Amino acid sequence: MGKTSDIQTVAASLYFLPLKTRVPLKFGAEVFTEVACARAGVTVVDRQGRRATGWGETPLNAQWAWPSQLPLEQRADLLRKFTIELAGLWSAVKLPGHPLEISSEFQESVLPGFLQGFNYSHSRGREPLPWLAGLLCCAPFDIALHDAYGRLLERPVYATYSAEFMNRDLAAWLAPAQRSQVSFNRRFPADFFVHPAPTSLPAWHTVGGLDPLTSSDLTDPTPDDGHPLLLEDWIKRDGLTCLKIKLAGRDESADFERVRRIATIAGANGVNWLSLDYNATVTEPGIVNRLLDRLRDEFPRAYGMLLFVEQPFPEDLARHPFDVHGVSARKPLFLDESARDWRHVRLGREMGWTGVALKTCKTQTGAVLAGCWAKAHQMGLMVSDLTNPMLAQIAHVQLAANFGTIMGIETNSMQFYPDASRPEAEIHPGLYRRSAGRLDLSSIRGAGFGYRLEEIRRELPAPAAEFKS
Repeated sequence: MGKTSDIQTVAASLYFLPLKTRVPLKFGAEVFTEVACARAGVTVVDRQGRRATGWGETPLNAQWAWPSQLPLEQRADLLRKFTIELAGLWSAVKLPGHPLEISSEFQESVLPGFLQGFNYSHSRGREPLPWLAGLLCCAPFDIALHDAYGRLLERPVYATYSAEFMNRDLAAWLAPAQRSQVSFNRRFPADFFVHPAPTSLPAWHTVGGLDPLTSSDLTDPTPDDGHPLLLEDWIKRDGLTCLKIKLAGRDESADFERVRRIATIAGANGVNWLSLDYNATVTEPGIVNRLLDRLRDEFPRAYGMLLFVEQPFPEDLARHPFDVHGVSARKPLFLDESARDWRHVRLGREMGWTGVALKTCKTQTGAVLAGCWAKAHQMGLMVSDLTNPMLAQIAHVQLAANFGTIMGIETNSMQFYPDASRPEAEIHPGLYRRSAGRLDLSSIRGAGFGYRLEEIRRELPAPAAEFKS
């Protein structure tokens, strides 16, 4: 029969908000300087005929979701086209239920074939748009669906993941690891949340591959916009205690030297924690092991500050089935791009990965299910950034606050486009400026994701797509 709170989608809209970075962000083999941020609206109706519209947002970062030799503009254009086509599909999803139930079924049964058809039409003879990019395009609609449900019920999103509202328990989707004592019967996402969720989180600052560390690294022209450029200035202004270091993974000596320089600056300025993020550029585990061993032997202070290593190896675990137990024996090893869903988290755990970096840009639904699976199996959690501005930041921080992480949240939109979120920052100042090394979430309140959208003075562009069923 279902619950009276079950919903269906009846309309969807899509807006593209263009953004340019003040300085380039280099991660992996690519450089990020501009992006279209996709903002989606999804309208739902329940069994009683009540309606509500929710909102979701995700930067369509092609460099992250689709690393390739194809020209960046070609990839970015296909991401935009696929997102527009998804708007039509999301406007009439004939799958009643809770958002987690609707979107999980959509991602399992609808999205794969739709992506295959899109690639047949648009990418014949060229590299197809990959699954991770498909999830990225799906994410703003998925987030909006969860927001709409909360708004309809006049409840926060994270108050809706329980038996009171869901028709099925987690066993409907999740299977435990072999030889484990884990069971998902009669368990719901709310069982894995932190109660109460914190209203303040430690903030991780991203040190990109092109970020100047000292004045000797500066090149002309540099922005004169009142925001820091040098690492030490960022640390002092924002009171930073956590730094994520982006590495290229192709020159072991250069990577070690960059970590050494950053760790030296960090140690002299009160930073407590470091992490390393290769963005899937490493070709074999020995490269990471050698860097870690060299840090341990030559710079033990930096080795002690290193909290975890994120996604050194290629995203497709099945094609690159590295045994990574040697890496994770040295430091916790976290999946990011590889954690496309809970099944890949399970596979990663079998291969030796010990943690997961959750991201809303792989859908809120996928993040919730992967987070529950990982916590049930005692894996570490982190929430990593996709340089989330505006509304994207608000859903992003709540994922970390409600699931709990080993240490706060990565947040870097204030580094790379600090003025992009000015209207949102008027209502949520603590989300877009780090203070004493933390983000302040206390301004989030109300139904859905607590955007307080009615108070935010942002003028949207003309819609890129509008559909009604």
